[in-house]
Amino acid sequence: MLKIDNVTMRFGGVVAVNQFSAKIDPGEIVGLIGPNGAGKTTVFNMVTGVYKPTSGDIIFTPNGTSQSIINLRPDQIAQIGICRTFQNIRLFKELTVLDNVFIGSHLRLKSGIFSSVLRLPNYTKQEKAMYEKAKYLLEKVGLYEEKDEKSFSLPYGKQRRLEIARALATDPKLLLLDEPAAGMNPQETQELMEFIENIKEEFDLTIFLIEHHMEVVMGICDRIYVLDQGAHIADGDPLEIQNNPKVIEAYLGVD
Repeated sequence: MLKIDNVTMRFGGVVAVNQFSAKIDPGEIVGLIGPNGAGKTTVFNMVTGVYKPTSGDIIFTPNGTSQSIINLRPDQIAQIGICRTFQNIRLFKELTVLDNVFIGSHLRLKSGIFSSVLRLPNYTKQEKAMYEKAKYLLEKVGLYEEKDEKSFSLPYGKQRRLEIARALATDPKLLLLDEPAAGMNPQETQELMEFIENIKEEFDLTIFLIEHHMEVVMGICDRIYVLDQGAHIADGDPLEIQNNPKVIEAYLGVD
């Protein structure tokens, strides 16, 4: 579904990611790990169009047809089926839980500004369908009872779920999760792991995630890539990564 082909990202004289390659097959949960500053979020930013790689290519194949996405804007990349969450939660805090998810559906809105301002029948019909979709998603992520609350009032773990629900409203094929377990306690972390596995099956998703909680990465990922100082140092299944000397050195150093 996604092929990252030898991408490099330079900022002036600083090489944030150096000739990184990876592939993600449909239906997988693939992890991207590494020490702080390894270049993980830079990879996500290249995949989602925030940065254009200095060199290399990124190929997306959602329905059997491949295309390079390195020249697409973030909104265009979301349109073709790649959506993400962020390490720091980015909700519309003063809006309700329902409206946060409703906004995600606007990506698929077919009416123009003229129809929306005049509230023509075509727009109002789509608007109603988007609200129904938002309610459905809130039921699926366990937030329907909180639909009328302001998003800032939710506990941290539920805010994470809400951000994922908003991403699901864009109808993604590939969902990128940037440290979804950041700031969570052990119980919330365990619930998140089950939640991610459930939405993968429920919505037929492929998932690419960055995470520092090794319990999450080792517990739900099919395969894992490891970055250190922008360089790809290892990849494999969780057991292989746990026993890889280069990974151990990157995280713990050597005696």
